[in-house]
Amino acid sequence: MIKEYIPLQSFPLKAGSSCARPAQSLPKRVKLGDPAINVMTDLNKVSVVSVRAMTSMDKANARMIRYGVRMLLVLDDNDQLAGLLTATDVLGEKPLRFLQNMGGTHADIMVRDIMTTQRELEVLKMEDVQDATVGQIVASLKKSHRQHALVVTEDADGKQAVCGLFSVTQIARQLGAQVQSFELAGTFAEIEAVIARS
Repeated sequence: MIKEYIPLQSFPLKAGSSCARPAQSLPKRVKLGDPAINVMTDLNKVSVVSVRAMTSMDKANARMIRYGVRMLLVLDDNDQLAGLLTATDVLGEKPLRFLQNMGGTHADIMVRDIMTTQRELEVLKMEDVQDATVGQIVASLKKSHRQHALVVTEDADGKQAVCGLFSVTQIARQLGAQVQSFELAGTFAEIEAVIARS
């Protein structure tokens, strides 16, 4: 039976080879009235970049830089969402406050010490996002004073699964804003400047 099939030729794997990563193609330019889905990172199409709570803050920061992201989902030992870590958490005041309260050195700080915990997170429901506009997402992020919003699906038992995320920096770029700063107020100001010019 196998004799009917011709084997494929194999080749040596070249040094420096990497693995393919899923990529999502979002529109380069959007308007506030466009569907919100046009600015959402769809975790069914893009691999989520995550970290464990017991990872050092420095390793987590290196991971963000390596993958070109400003947020990591923090997973527990059961691969359930324990929280999230942003570049602002790492580069802002949280590490300093932790050291003032607990002592130690910068290298002692773990992700769990500065992350936003699951109990502190609010999410958007995918059923609402599907009917929303980019402008509604921008307004939601501004109201919550956050750079990121998680999107969840919910099964019949009410169990949630994170299926997408929004980044105010990414939205600003897609709106045509020249994002100079990663400070939240500055990003919203740049978005509003683009809107005023439109």
